[in-house]
This record gives sequence, structure tokens and C-alpha cells, in this order.
Amino acid sequence: MRQEGSIALFQYWDRLRKGRPAPRRTEIEPADIKTLLADTFILEKDTRGEPVFRLAGTRLCATYGRELKGYSFPSIWARRDQRMIARVAHSAFHEKSVVTVTYEGLSQGGKVNLFELVLLPLEGGLGSPRSLGAITPLAKPYWLGADPIVEGRVDTLRVVDPDHESVFSTARPTMSVPPIAPGAAQIIGSEPQGPEHGRRIRHLVVFDGGKDG
Repeated sequence: MRQEGSIALFQYWDRLRKGRPAPRRTEIEPADIKTLLADTFILEKDTRGEPVFRLAGTRLCATYGRELKGYSFPSIWARRDQRMIARVAHSAFHEKSVVTVTYEGLSQGGKVNLFELVLLPLEGGLGSPRSLGAITPLAKPYWLGADPIVEGRVDTLRVVDPDHESVFSTARPTMSVPPIAPGAAQIIGSEPQGPEHGRRIRHLVVFDGGKDG
């Protein structure tokens, strides 16, 4: 994590969980993170099992040019990334994974800006899985909020276990997504290649953060 908002939200989440895999959703107090609320969101599963926005901050909605509540989370991403993003959300829901993503946001007018996403699990019970997240821009160009983002294109993705590895470390390598999407193969070379190389899944490289299984 490189953005102050991402780091602050993680630190708040980490304090609440007190060594547990995740804090309970009822422990989140909006007043405690009021300076972060404009960029934060909560995901839940709908009746089809798809991750959707339960809540989304005002600045985040302005960035995408619409009220995101009720919208499918994978739908704001490029088609090539939607299945991967759905799996990322599922991992946060059910495996209590912490996930960070950097991605290019393409605007309606053809402009591009980089963003950072952090996704943090919440304990909501088997029948009501939730996750807390934030999306923050790496830069704030003049057009952001006026020219809506219509598609996110994943650049790097990391799944980490905060109990075994610092999420603030920049020493571990990341790999950019190739400019051309891969073929139909769902998983290429999925066997672990060692922690220094990560695992290639489709067009992404996922780095395990020390979590077994």
C-alpha cells in the first residue's frame, strides 16, 4: 500500500480485529474514519452470490459518475478482469484475505488515471459476508470527478496475510499486466514458483503473503 488513505483504513481495520482474521461488521464506526469515508465502500453478496456495493462514498461515486450502491463490483472493471475481481472479492468474503490492487481507470473521455484499491474482510457470518474497501487515486488530475471512470484495468494484484508479512513492504517484486489480454486458458502455470516469483493466474501475478492453504 502506498496511498495514505489505504494505509489509514488498513490500520483502523487491523486495530479492530485484535488478532482475529477480521473484525465484525458491527464494530465499524463511521465516525472513527470520517476523513476516509468519501473514498470507502462496503461490499456484500447478492442473491446470486455476486459481490455488489452495499455502500459507497461520495467521492468514489463522483469518480464513477453514478451512485454505486447496488451495482455489481466486477462490472466497473474491464471484461478481461471481471472474473478475477469476482474471485478476489470471494477471497475476502470467505478466506478473510487482504487484497491490494493497482489499476488504470479509463474515463469516458479517454483519459487515464492510476488508482489503488484495498479490500479488507469483515466478519458478518456465513449468511451475510461483507468486506470493507477504499479506492484512492494515485494522482488527482483536474478532470477527475467530472469525466467519469468507465472501466478499470488491473495492473498489479497482491493477496497478503497481515499476520505474517508487512503490507507496507515495497521490497517484494510486482509484475505489470501485459498490454494484450491472454488467451482462453484460465490458469497458466498455477503451481507455486516460490515466494519471490509469485503465481501466475491468467494475466496477473499473485503474491501469497504467508497464508497456508
